[in-house]
Amino acid sequence: MLFLLFEIGSDRYCLDVSRVVEVTAMVSFRKIAQAPAYVAGLISYRGTIVPVIDLSVLLGGDPSRPLYSTRIILVEFEGTDGTDHILGLLAEKVTETVSRREEEFQQAGISVKEVPFLDRVVFDEHGMIQRVETERMLPEGVRKQLFAPAAEIE
Repeated sequence: MLFLLFEIGSDRYCLDVSRVVEVTAMVSFRKIAQAPAYVAGLISYRGTIVPVIDLSVLLGGDPSRPLYSTRIILVEFEGTDGTDHILGLLAEKVTETVSRREEEFQQAGISVKEVPFLDRVVFDEHGMIQRVETERMLPEGVRKQLFAPAAEIE
């Protein structure tokens, strides 16, 4: 399997590229009033409004810095109603991919309720890489806010 690497601080993470639609440069966001701090805002992607999550903030850090390697990773994301959406993930140092077999990933040995999307790790010559499971990333309430079915908006 192929995984896209990114960094938050000095920690490395990866996500399965089969969920990735596109990786694009960082652009300006439209802020969402009263949204959780990790919701960076909204962007337009090919005529579709896409919410963007700042992974640095989501994982308890400072907002992503506007580096040349800071990117928006557009991923397929299932809403609470079962329909597919696009979700943007803002991250730093999005520059590499790595190929790993599923069986190479090990349980981290600790489960933190607030971050159920982080669990398994793999190692390479530079150290540990933790896997991000995008489908478990957002709490149901936030998923409903960001991807409300049209019938609920009216």
